[in-house]
Order: sequence, then C-alpha cells, then structure tokens
Amino acid sequence: MNLFKSYQLASLALNNRIVMAPMTRARTTQPGNIPNELMAQYYAQRASAGLIITEATQISDDSQGYSFTPGIYTAAQIAGWKTVTHAVHQAGGKIFNQVWHVGRVSHPIFQQGNAPIAPSAIAPVDTQVWIVDEAHPDGHMVDCPVPRAMQQTDMDRVVADFVNAGVNAVEAGFDGIEIHGGNGYLIDQFLRTNSNHRTDAYGGSVENRIRLLLEIVQAVSAKIGAHKIGIRLAPYVTFKDMACPEIVNAILLAAKHLSALGVAYLHLSEADWDDAPQIPESFRIALRNVFKGTIIVAGRYDVPRANDVIDKGYADLVAFGRPFIANPDLPDRLMHQLPLSAFDKGPLFGGSAAGYTDYPAYSEALAPLNSADNDEVA
Repeated sequence: MNLFKSYQLASLALNNRIVMAPMTRARTTQPGNIPNELMAQYYAQRASAGLIITEATQISDDSQGYSFTPGIYTAAQIAGWKTVTHAVHQAGGKIFNQVWHVGRVSHPIFQQGNAPIAPSAIAPVDTQVWIVDEAHPDGHMVDCPVPRAMQQTDMDRVVADFVNAGVNAVEAGFDGIEIHGGNGYLIDQFLRTNSNHRTDAYGGSVENRIRLLLEIVQAVSAKIGAHKIGIRLAPYVTFKDMACPEIVNAILLAAKHLSALGVAYLHLSEADWDDAPQIPESFRIALRNVFKGTIIVAGRYDVPRANDVIDKGYADLVAFGRPFIANPDLPDRLMHQLPLSAFDKGPLFGGSAAGYTDYPAYSEALAPLNSADNDEVA
C-alpha cells in the first residue's frame, strides 16, 4: 500500500506518506500566544505521521484572526516552539510550521483597535472569527468588519514579516515552513477577483494577483532555501466568501512559477463537507503537468482514496486532519485497519488537556481491558 511507504521530501526522509494536516487548536499560553509544553506533548504524540504541519501561526502582531493561536515573531514564541520541535524530533517525527497572515478574516481586537488589512476594502460576507474576551471567557463568534485596503508599505511589511517568520521557524528547529495561501486568508484574498479589486500591480490580471505570493516565496527562499518551503492553496474551497470564477487559472499559473522556484511541495486544501464540489480530474492532471515537485492533498481521505490518488500520480502525500485529533497513532491504526476513535467537538478550540492530549493510542486504550482480563484469570 503506497500510503505506508517511505518518501523523500526534498532533503527529508519521511517514514510514510501520511501527513498530519494543520488544525487550529488554540492552546497557547497567555499573554503572548506562546507555544507550551502541552502543545509539545500533543504534537509528539502524533509524530508517527510522515510529516506534521502545525496549526497556523502568526507572522506578526497584526496577522492574527482568532484568539490563542500561536505566533513566531517574539523570542518567547520561538523558545516555546523549540520545546515543540525538540519533542517531535525526539519521537522520530518531522515537522513544518504553517505560517499565515489572515488579512480581512480578523477583528479590531487583534489590530489595536484598527481595521484589518486586505487587498481591497471589502468585508467577507457571512464570515466570523472566534474571540475570547472578558465578557466571553469561553469564546464567541463575531463578524469580520470592513478591512482597510493595503498600501505598498503594507505589502512590503507583510513580505518582510513572512521572511522573519521563516528565519525564526528554522531557529526554532522546524524542518521547514508551509506558507498559508488558501482558505480565504490574506494571500488567497489577493488571488481571487471577488476579494481583490485593486488596479495597481497586485490586481486585475492573473499575473498581478499572484504577485504577492511569488514575492513572499522568493524573499523567504533567499533566506532559508526553497527546499524548506511548502505552499498551501485551496482552488475549490469557497467558504469565507471566496467564490471566484478565475481562481483555478490563478492557482495553475502560480504552481508553474512555484515549480520553477523549487519549493518543497504544494498542499491542496480540498473542500471536505458533505455536498462539497468534487475536484475535477482535469485539474489534477493540469496541476501535475505544471508542478514538478511534491503534491500533498487533504480532504476527507481514507486509505483506499489515498492510495488511489497516489497510484494515479496526482499526489505524493495525503494529509489527514480531524482523524488525527482523537487518534494520535493514526498511521498505525490505518495500516492495521484498527477502529478509529471519534473526537469530541466541544474542546476543539481553547481549553486544557481534555480533548487535546488525553486521547489514547489504540494499545493504551486496550491496556485497562487487558488488565481486567488478567485479574479475572488470576
């Protein structure tokens, strides 16, 4: 079965082709959005994945859109992440840090009272962010306001912040970074015509709309090397008010340039809800034709579907999200066709070890039963 074979990702030897997808869990230490020992335990428990991609991580103090998500721009945050990477490496794993700027998917509470920045001053319809404040200590959802259209100085600063994040991630011990360019966040907002109404060099034509993404990748590559960079894109994901008839062409053109730059991989976030659009085979073929590096896919895959997409050559690695929450030993369970545990949706965001690090591996879950059996025999 291809899913369980080793794989060479740039300079990294992966034990299998299973990737732990990035998932926001909001367990940082406050104040300061600092990664901690609990997070280190969480990721180390899941180190049997061929590759772990962390939850999305802020590149600056104004790139945040949800409470308690981690950053990688302060000394304390870097030190916290070192605890995480050390734990994962000690457990034999490989780990990339997903870094992001959320753009308009934010709120003034994260912006020192100012409007969030975006390509254009267009608020996303029916889009909310999760905020913890004094009135709502358990968090609540609030609408995203109208953002401020970015000036050239804003774009220059964002590029510099991504570079800084990449350098900090390497210092923190990560094997590389994944630049989040999908799911309705800042880079994705530039790629799509419905959120990008600019008339300058960053808007209008498809070449202009992919400009910021390429500038970020080129600048980060110059500091840490393209082989340490992955890119997440989401051509068929339309939530957060991101339906765009031209996005596929933009993704394919961007992929062609990213292939030439030599990035480690492209990571496709595929819609995974019940009535989600299916990814056309024509797109998978077109993407493979223009991008010669590693392709990761994510979106409610099981073992047969994962092996099928690998066998057809449309992907090299397959990412699993929610199944990893309640199954820290997911690769072993998939390989041996063991039952999967269901996760509790209640403690997904924020909180303590409950619903986070207290899910046992399959063998640990059986241990109490085996002990009881032994007692009865004795």
